[in-house]
This record gives sequence, C-alpha cells and structure tokens, in this order.
Amino acid sequence: EVQLVESGGGSVQAGGSLRLSCTAAGFSFDDADMGWYRQAPGNECELISVIRNYGYIYYADFVKGQFTVSRDNAKNTLYLQMNSLKPPDTAVYYCAKELRGGFASFRGTCTANRSKYWGQGTQVTVSS
Repeated sequence: EVQLVESGGGSVQAGGSLRLSCTAAGFSFDDADMGWYRQAPGNECELISVIRNYGYIYYADFVKGQFTVSRDNAKNTLYLQMNSLKPPDTAVYYCAKELRGGFASFRGTCTANRSKYWGQGTQVTVSS
C-alpha cells in the first residue's frame, strides 16, 4: 500500500521559512516521480514542483527562487524548503506520487484526483 506522510507545516510570519518533508512507503521511492502541490480554500489544486526519478526538477513560476525541492532516496523522503514566505503561500501542502497522466495544476480537490497518490497534507499559515 502506498503511503505518503507530510510533516513540517506550521505558522510563520511573512519572510520566514519552513521545510516540509514527505516520507514514503509501500513502493520503490527511487523509481518514482514525485510532486508537491498546495491548495488554499476555494482555489485550484496548484502544482508547485516536480522531481523525477532521474533528477529532472520543475518549478512553477510563482515559486522559482523561493522554494527548493529535493529528495533523499536512502530515507525515502521528499523535501520542500520554503523561504521568504508570504501570506498568499498559506495553504495545505501535499506531496504526490504520479500514477498516470503527469503533473499539472487542476480545478477541484487535490486528494480527490485519482491519477495520483496523495499524503494527508500539512497546513502552512503565513501571517503578515
């Protein structure tokens, strides 16, 4: 059974930093393409970053230079380092494992999308 568990969220002031972790189990993490998404109330499920098993990395334009994705295959863990956080970064953050169809932002609830496996999410709240 695929399991993804996010941690590291919390409340910070604008300009602060957080490091999210996603611990994976139940599949070969080394071979998996992984992504980070976020969703704020009433908003779409927004793709933040993708890191493929061979090292290719993608960032959405709105986080370039602000967020950094990485993975530690020995620990089966995906990371998202978030710096210079702003109130609009407030959302629930999810890690996702690709099942089919690739990675993209979409309308609707992140975890209802059956083309991926999802963690339970971790809340990030940035205050001004």
